[in-house]
Amino acid sequence: MPKMKNHAGAKKRIKITKNGKIKWKRVGLKHLLTPMSAKKGRALKKAKVIGPETTTAKLIKTYLPYK
Repeated sequence: MPKMKNHAGAKKRIKITKNGKIKWKRVGLKHLLTPMSAKKGRALKKAKVIGPETTTAKLIKTYLPYK
C-alpha cells in the first residue's frame, strides 16, 4: 500500500499546537477592505483556534496524518 501524504495546502496553512489544538490564519484581509467594518477587520486579524475534539478538528487531522 502506498505511503499516506499530508495535504499540501493544509500543511502550509494549518498548525497543530502542543496541546493538540488547531490554529490557522483567517482569510479576507487582502483586498476589497473599504466596505468592511473596523470591528470585522480586527476580528479577522486574530488566528482561528479550535479544540482537538471538535468535528472540524477531526476532519482536518485526516488531511495531516504526519503532524
